[in-house]
Amino acid sequence: MIHHILAIGIGLMLDRLIGDPPHWPHPVRWIGKYIYKAVELLNKEPHAFRNGFLLVGSLIAIVFVTVYSAVFLAYSVHPFLGIAAEALLIASGLAQRSLQVAAEDVYKPLLNNNLDAARQKLSWIVGRDTLHLDESEITRGVVETVSENTSDGVTAPLFWAFLLGAPGLWMYKAVNTCDSIVGYKNEQFRQFGFASARLDDLLNYIPSRITGFLILMLTWNKRNLSLADRLKEWIHYAPKHPSPNSGWLEAATAVQLGIRLGGENSYGGVSSFRAYMGHPVYSLEASHIRETVTHMQIATWAFFILFAMGGIIIEFA
Repeated sequence: MIHHILAIGIGLMLDRLIGDPPHWPHPVRWIGKYIYKAVELLNKEPHAFRNGFLLVGSLIAIVFVTVYSAVFLAYSVHPFLGIAAEALLIASGLAQRSLQVAAEDVYKPLLNNNLDAARQKLSWIVGRDTLHLDESEITRGVVETVSENTSDGVTAPLFWAFLLGAPGLWMYKAVNTCDSIVGYKNEQFRQFGFASARLDDLLNYIPSRITGFLILMLTWNKRNLSLADRLKEWIHYAPKHPSPNSGWLEAATAVQLGIRLGGENSYGGVSSFRAYMGHPVYSLEASHIRETVTHMQIATWAFFILFAMGGIIIEFA
């Protein structure tokens, strides 16, 4: 357990410092190639629903066994080599720095009133149409993306790393990547993507709620609400989100910053309304991007400390 905690801590620090260098090989790319090939072979009626389970089950097995074998071999040679190998695998599965960089890429031109550049940068990280968005809507896109991905890309992988080491983290990443490719409720993937989408929801269920709670507890509430009032609003707004997990992050952010998230989005020219979350005490502006990134960083390190302490207690008990 102590070795795993050290590896997770080093991995988290490596991700914070260097992130994912763009030209380095990344396991997610290999996972994505497997998924796209499986879509060609398996996403066919009348067995698309069943084959969706086959895809995610085979992917989990391949990824878990591969990562477990690599980590086991490294630890067999020497514990220090095992910690180093596991730390690198964990670092490559986290997205804290990537999220910060993506947010700041939008924040900087927005701060200089360069809306065209900000819209373009935003289009790289969201699925909604960005061509005609103003400052408040650009800010909302970034805030919502960073908020929900604080769990998806950072604390949920950490959660599974604490439970199962690097193999657990990459099991989660495999399912999460599968969901991002096939987990859509459209005609092409409604049946085939069902298993991936539901399993991703299940794996993120606990981490998303813990992370949202940490944001409520440890970040500054700009409205000076009591903890009871914050919790009341959080529990009221979170279930309004169409995702069973993302709402717990976005609602926490909205409550703490005194802003309103949700509203009209356009996807390929088709308008879609998402329920509002939070009281609009303050208008959305560029500074809220930085504050949301700060929320992510605080929640991430609090999550690590919380589970590391738990692991140490278990180890010495």
